[in-house]
Amino acid sequence: MDVFSDLIRGVRAHGSLFGSSTLSPPWALNFVDGAPLTLCTVLTGAGWIVPEHRPPEPLRARETIVVRGPATFTFVDEVGTRAEPIAYGEHCATPEQGGTRHRRGWNDRGGDAGDGSVGSAATTLIVGAYPVRGEISRRLLDALPVVLRVDGGGTADAVLDHLAAEVTVDTPGQQVVLDRLLDWMLVCTLREWFDRPGGEPPAWWAAQRDPVVGDALRLLHAEPAAPWTVAALAEHTGVSRSTLAKRFADLVGEPPLTYLTRWRMTLAADLLVAQQAATVADIARAVGYADPFGFSAAFKRVRGANPSEFRRTATGATDHDQRPG
Repeated sequence: MDVFSDLIRGVRAHGSLFGSSTLSPPWALNFVDGAPLTLCTVLTGAGWIVPEHRPPEPLRARETIVVRGPATFTFVDEVGTRAEPIAYGEHCATPEQGGTRHRRGWNDRGGDAGDGSVGSAATTLIVGAYPVRGEISRRLLDALPVVLRVDGGGTADAVLDHLAAEVTVDTPGQQVVLDRLLDWMLVCTLREWFDRPGGEPPAWWAAQRDPVVGDALRLLHAEPAAPWTVAALAEHTGVSRSTLAKRFADLVGEPPLTYLTRWRMTLAADLLVAQQAATVADIARAVGYADPFGFSAAFKRVRGANPSEFRRTATGATDHDQRPG
């Protein structure tokens, strides 16, 4: 298990395709949900992403922009458009308004689009929103800017071709296919953004490719509850303890066991919420602590609250989020 796979495993599309929209100017789609991550890519045409409190970003054919919530944003045909904004979100209806035709994955066989046709100026937008579940995936969000863009021509182009083909048909299981394609699209987009020339990816991204530190990180993520010591990690990676300790700290930014403790507390935070029947002692054993008191002390030091307090607060917030608006 590599670090990126571990962090992104809670970021999954699930019926979250906002739509494949064919837009005839002028248009202004206001994305009001503030989803943790929203991916926008243009198949044909062009437009502008206008994030809340940030400068506009052009979005041309085959380019992709990812917006990190809770900020909202608008997709417009041009900056200063005369179009009235249309609220556009996961739970919105699919109205026909002005020159905009909305599709939510089903086959759009035509219909009215202002003048009854889609001209050469039309723009086709694919949008997917991603819920982010738990503390594990929040560590991924913390490594991302509010807005990131990836040009066309990379590994995501093949996914775009599949998306373009899938949204034009109406077949059983289509939403499942679209969800998985969106997941694939997001992974390709983030990989390319982390690897962009002159970029500043998170320390763990670059460290994964180091032959020594990368192996150590994979061991810690594969078996976080194991009784790891620097000596044990060094033995598994084939270097001395001092070499591993220095190399790990230089590349990751903290010593191996400090990283392990923080990772264990992240796992524990999610387990405390997901496994309501489990005791603190159960959670402690699951993340490698035989002594629940030692675990509680470590959890409070890292998370700022003891496990029971964290569970009460997090469970209350989760219940509130799931109530209908």
